[in-house]
Amino acid sequence: MSNPSELRACALHCLTETDPAAKAAAVEAMAQAHAAGRLPLDPAIVLEPALPVPGRPARPELVSPRLVGRRSMATLEGRAMLIHALAHIEFNAVNLALDALWRFPGMPPDYYRDWLRVAREEAYHYSLLAAHLATLGHAYGDFTGHDSLWEMVEKTRADITARMALVPRTLEARGLDAIPPLRAKLAQAGDQAAASILDIILRDEVGHVAIGNHWYGWLCARQGLDPATTYDELAIRYQAPAIKGPFNLEARRLAGFSEAELRRYTTA
Repeated sequence: MSNPSELRACALHCLTETDPAAKAAAVEAMAQAHAAGRLPLDPAIVLEPALPVPGRPARPELVSPRLVGRRSMATLEGRAMLIHALAHIEFNAVNLALDALWRFPGMPPDYYRDWLRVAREEAYHYSLLAAHLATLGHAYGDFTGHDSLWEMVEKTRADITARMALVPRTLEARGLDAIPPLRAKLAQAGDQAAASILDIILRDEVGHVAIGNHWYGWLCARQGLDPATTYDELAIRYQAPAIKGPFNLEARRLAGFSEAELRRYTTA
């Protein structure tokens, strides 16, 4: 499909784009067109991808998480490997936001606008990290990556409640915990530019996880489900990874996790 004239169809079109820079630019153009009223939303249409999704470049090579190289802050290459790993996460996050936008029909208009916002901000994060990686003498694709985030997107492709439970508020929420110590390591290594990028990412990721929390709660309420017991059932059904600390409790509170849920994490 070329030049789609509807928002969700355009999101699917962006998702099939294989070039990361072109994908990021297409997402920004899509967001601007929708804001200007040139790209209307139709929540009711049912879409089918004409090409395999997600669109990805030939590199990086995808390997098991345990085979991704060690990222020592003591060397320039080690810092580059860490920035590359973060860029890979953000590139995948663009794809998952686009998938959440196009895949599930019949949701309220605000659902799609929320995920458009997430896609736009994730594309911005990717662009910041890719540009910084270039200052370290590398490009996205120079190192290996893993596919854990997209694997859960694929598992939950037919279950929007599971998608909201297990991707933004589980896998992405782990970033809220991981970013502060990574930022400290980069700052200690003298890479203040990278540390500043992580400040932006953490700020925005709080909002992204909050979106997942909001729509998970909305979906549970619509179906008459208890959010806590439903989450446990979904985590088992879809083999979600265990939630392990240490936790950034302040960021998780800002992202909408309840005190009861935070107590479950910290007392497990």
